[in-house]
Amino acid sequence: MVLEPLFKVRPIRDLKDMLEQSADLFGEKNAFLLKDEKGEYKGIKFSEFKSEVDGLGTALISLGLKDKHIAVIGENRYEWCVAYLAVVNGTGVVVPLDKELPPAEIQTLLVRSEASAVIFSSKLYPEIESIASSLPSVKYFICMDADEDAEGFLSMKKLIEKGRRLIDSGDRSFLDAQVDNEAMNMLIFTSGTTDVSKGVMLSHKNICSNMMAVCSALYIDSNDSALSMLPLHHTYECTCGFLVMIYNGCTISFIEGLKHIAKNLKEFKPSIIMCVPLILENMYRKIWEQASKKRGMKTKLKAALFISKVLYRGLKIDLRKKIFKQIHETLGGKLRLIISGAAAIDPVVSHGFEAMGVTIRQGYGLTECSPIVTVNRDNFYRHDSIGQPLPGFQVKLVDVNSEGVGEIAVKCDSVMLGYYKNPEATEKVLKDGWLYTGDLAYMDDSCLFYVTGRKKNVIVTKNGKNIYPEEVEIYLNRSSYIQESMVYGKYDEASGETYVHAQIYPDLEAIKAKLRVSELTDETVWNVINSEIKLFNNNMPLYMRIRQFTIRENEFAKTTTRKIKRYLEKIS
Repeated sequence: MVLEPLFKVRPIRDLKDMLEQSADLFGEKNAFLLKDEKGEYKGIKFSEFKSEVDGLGTALISLGLKDKHIAVIGENRYEWCVAYLAVVNGTGVVVPLDKELPPAEIQTLLVRSEASAVIFSSKLYPEIESIASSLPSVKYFICMDADEDAEGFLSMKKLIEKGRRLIDSGDRSFLDAQVDNEAMNMLIFTSGTTDVSKGVMLSHKNICSNMMAVCSALYIDSNDSALSMLPLHHTYECTCGFLVMIYNGCTISFIEGLKHIAKNLKEFKPSIIMCVPLILENMYRKIWEQASKKRGMKTKLKAALFISKVLYRGLKIDLRKKIFKQIHETLGGKLRLIISGAAAIDPVVSHGFEAMGVTIRQGYGLTECSPIVTVNRDNFYRHDSIGQPLPGFQVKLVDVNSEGVGEIAVKCDSVMLGYYKNPEATEKVLKDGWLYTGDLAYMDDSCLFYVTGRKKNVIVTKNGKNIYPEEVEIYLNRSSYIQESMVYGKYDEASGETYVHAQIYPDLEAIKAKLRVSELTDETVWNVINSEIKLFNNNMPLYMRIRQFTIRENEFAKTTTRKIKRYLEKIS
């Protein structure tokens, strides 16, 4: 079953064509709103954005970087976006890297990607400087912030100025550069939740087909504005939070860090944000925590949610923004759509936000698909589903078990070219044009998909029962006293059975508040968590019950999209 588009989209050949069209259509409109040193927002028009992309691209070619691999690393910022398009729109292959990586890993990825240049933020100057001498193949180190060139480092600002002068003197090397939309122009390293990172090779065709498919399923137009909060090096934010917004003529701004989300939402007042479940679940939890601090407020909040649901679902009367005016003001007052991805969101959270008048549409994707595969539509959605395939996408389940669960396989123009210099890994996942994702799901009669977890993580009992750790973790994390959990199977040689175990990272502040104490002992924390595990077990069938748990002192190591790196956790 291949679904038809809901909305008409304008065709684009590649990202160069996309930027040229957007500059013509929205030239005098702000593509970005940037906060200056005084805390005031300054607009950068689409025409100005394109001019800076053209300038930098021309300068990069003048350095001899045509068809070379160029890494971009830094926080979410305007210069990152300029650098990305300056590389892919006629210069070479862009290699976005995670700014949170330690210097040794950055060095490894620069070597693996065969980068000839690095464009980086000044915040990473110490890290880049410490590894520069160990990277003989990297000819240029280009700083996003430097006003002037320095020994061994070039200024991105100066390069843009140089490129503009070259264009004025007749240099059209970048402006007239032809883009092969089926060749590798993006080399993206996966975040590696279950294994070490792989280099995903993507083309303009991959990215552009995904952008157009997303826009044919979700309505976005030039009246929208987006606050970019997820890391741009990740394909989810890069495609949806940056490129889709430029394509649609939206205005983009950037958060100043995760701890500033609330402040930046109020300042910028976005209509759209891309988010991940952990951030949304923390936001939802804080709403209830705040309500619990005021006498009678929690009861009032529950009553308001009940009234809102009755009016909205039953009588089709929408008073949600009035009833929850304070919550909407906290989110900026104009937020109309949150797109949630990267992991499954707890349906309780998305149901709760919907009752407050905040629309969350969950989707599913992976870097290898550029990245979106399925999404919930405004006219047809389920809070516990990842939605339907994007228009034009073929999605099927393979090796389906007796419960109707199988591995998701995808066939479409967004599927990657393969893994960089890793034919063995490529052959494992690409078969006859189908990408085998390693994710498990089931499908209902309406072609809505429901993810159960990763194939590698499934716990299989002696009687052949399948337990999906990610589903168990959603239930555990609903506890007010559990911040995070990781569930896994442990084999018992005596019985020949595999039992469910869990690592728990407790919310110590919540436990203190519950017990009304300022200090906690290990025994006290264990007792509270043990009570929560008992409550969980009472509501679960025998084979799914947690037999043993351990308590962690520190949170789990995560990717920058806040997914636990399971392979780093030692499970004995």
